[in-house]
Amino acid sequence: MSETIRIEIAFALPHEQILKSVEVAPGTTAEQAIRQSGVLEKHPEIDLAKNKIGIFGKLAKPDTTLRDKDRVEIYRPLIADPKEVRKKRAEEGKVMKKGGGDAAAADTE
Repeated sequence: MSETIRIEIAFALPHEQILKSVEVAPGTTAEQAIRQSGVLEKHPEIDLAKNKIGIFGKLAKPDTTLRDKDRVEIYRPLIADPKEVRKKRAEEGKVMKKGGGDAAAADTE
């Protein structure tokens, strides 16, 4: 077994994406790897008590043990609630469909 494993730390901002390769000891947890990467010093807005993390797009706990070539992703809080956005979009769609009567009537003439 090698003395280190290579992992990546990913964090995306609206205007920038951070993707940092880090070598860590086998048995390192996701939280330990994030702390070792230096990302927290460069981005103090990250709060590991609030920000969720994942490995390759699947939510993971901070104490998850990493494997070679894992990508640890730090997620930002949502700006808008996806359920509310879908609900609003559905309501707007219903309003638009009501106006389609004229087009349907023109087809029958």
